[in-house]
Order: sequence, then structure tokens, then C-alpha cells
Amino acid sequence: MSFEVPKKLETEINRTIKHYPEKRSASLMLLHALQDHFGYVSKDAMEWIAQKLDLQPINVYELVTFYPMFRQEPAGKHVIKVCRTLSCALGGAKELHGHVCKKIGVDPKAHGLQTAKNGQFSVEFVECLASCGTAPVMMCDDDFYEGVSLEKADEILEANK
Repeated sequence: MSFEVPKKLETEINRTIKHYPEKRSASLMLLHALQDHFGYVSKDAMEWIAQKLDLQPINVYELVTFYPMFRQEPAGKHVIKVCRTLSCALGGAKELHGHVCKKIGVDPKAHGLQTAKNGQFSVEFVECLASCGTAPVMMCDDDFYEGVSLEKADEILEANK
């Protein structure tokens, strides 16, 4: 395998694995570590993790495809997630998503993660972000925003340019 993890990161990963009674239990932590470093989890990264944890690659792949926080492709500098589940849908999530898409120059009708041509932002319409009482909600990277109006979305985008 030609995939290489920097020595410092691998040392940190080895330390992380030792904190778990079973290697497999460190799977999510390793996925986060590699995505934080590389920006996404490639097929090679999944195979590397599988080998590191004595698993089959499918065991890692099923985690990457199940959890929405993991990406299999590079994203923009900032990742925007707009909740699309019922409460947010009723609160205007479709309009919010469409507004953000138009602002960054991507197709609001396309599915999955979309990245602006300049690479500054990616946007994704996602399942529940767990704040149904404050709809619509969105995230920009790790920052969480509730009751997001179109004006507030513009402020968030502007602050992250």
C-alpha cells in the first residue's frame, strides 16, 4: 500500500489505540484523526486503518458510509451542513440550503457534498443535527447555528471567507 501517515500522527494513533480494550474500538477515533489530517477518508486510508486494527477493510468502510461526518472526497476549506429532517424542513431548511448553494455557486438540486469552484466552501444537506426545537439549523465546520435566517447564513458565510 502506498498510503503514508506522517510519523507524528502515527505515533498519536498508536497511543490512541492503547486506550481501548479492543483495537476495533478505536475505529472512529482513527477515522477522525485521518480525516482531520487529510481532509477526507480515502479508500487507502480505510485500508490502512483496517490493517492497523486487524480488521477487514469492509469493517472500516461501513463506518465511513454510515456516519455522515465522514467524507470520502476532498471538501472545501469550510464545510456547511444544513439539516433537512422534518422540524428543519418545516422551519425553512430547503430555502436555507438553496440560499447557501446559490451564494457559493453550486446547484441546490444536486445531491451529496458539493464544493464551490474556488474551494472555499462545501455544502451538504444532511440528516438530523439534533436541535429540532430551534429549526432550521446548520453547521459551519464544528460551529453550530440555530434558528438560521437567510441573513444569518450570509453573516456566517462572510465571517468564514
